[in-house]
Amino acid sequence: MDLKKVFLKGACPTSIGGQAIMEGIMMRGPQRTAIAIRMPDGRIFMKTEPNPKGSRWGRIPLIRGVVNFVNSLVYGTKVLMYSADKLEEFYPEDYEKDKFDVWVEEKLGKEKAWKILMILSVVLALAMSIGLFMLLPTVVVGWMSHLTDSVLLMNLVEGIVRILIFMLYIVLIAQMPDIKTVFQYHGAEHKTIHCFENNLELTPENAQQFYTVHPRCGTSFLVFVMIIAVLVHALMGWPNVVLRVACRLLVLPLIAGLSYELLKWAGRSSNPVVKALSLPGLYVQKLTTREPDNKQLEVAIAAMKAVLKPEDTPYFEGVCDLNGDPVREEENESSAEVQEDREVE
Repeated sequence: MDLKKVFLKGACPTSIGGQAIMEGIMMRGPQRTAIAIRMPDGRIFMKTEPNPKGSRWGRIPLIRGVVNFVNSLVYGTKVLMYSADKLEEFYPEDYEKDKFDVWVEEKLGKEKAWKILMILSVVLALAMSIGLFMLLPTVVVGWMSHLTDSVLLMNLVEGIVRILIFMLYIVLIAQMPDIKTVFQYHGAEHKTIHCFENNLELTPENAQQFYTVHPRCGTSFLVFVMIIAVLVHALMGWPNVVLRVACRLLVLPLIAGLSYELLKWAGRSSNPVVKALSLPGLYVQKLTTREPDNKQLEVAIAAMKAVLKPEDTPYFEGVCDLNGDPVREEENESSAEVQEDREVE
């Protein structure tokens, strides 16, 4: 990997970030968020909305890392569910709700069911992440206490096992067709942000010249968490498994806070120390991103352009053009007819 193509000279780092979703991209700018989804007929469906108001806790170093992580997890889950709902509308023959979702909707109504399912999704995601990547490694490596008294060695092996579990998890889910597409949109998000930060015109051709990795990616954040965890855990000794698990949970907010500060530093600096610290996360991003095609980049660029609109631009939900502007109903119908004619041909 040529780091000169990642930490580009003359690039202007931005606070704009995003997330790959089902058949699309969520992009968040300074004032607004845009969710762009590719429809079956080739058009782009978009929803724009104001960013949630941040709390004062979200501006305090170390604490803001935990706050932003939780907020990102909650909002990210909400956006994923929104994209899944839209795909059910666009592809009714391919996406069917499971029996549990149908049962919850029948009992509580669609709106309440949606909120409950979102809460359950967040709780399950947190539980799985903490259990699989934080607690399982320390339990698995517990047997080493019979072989060595070195606290540093045991914590180092625990960290390696944690990273291996994480990478194995990524490799396994990457085999799923839907996840492969999500990873392509993840790459499209990074290429588009690189293109914008380098003051190039936002076109698929310009964006394609960049790598699919980016120093501010959430994948890098997770890798920072795993690396910092080794250092923090080494200071806590190697007590019995119950106390060890409890300690891991107690210091997790501190580790997340430190990792967030490191990620922000990596996003705005290109000195040799930052490059060295960023390398593990950048290489892991090779697993969580794929090369996008131009159509996927069009979706990412439309989302980017939508969040760059002036503050007084009205929010909307509907079909948009490649500039992230809403398409009028008559234009909408004409575009759909043209697309149908092309498919027939």
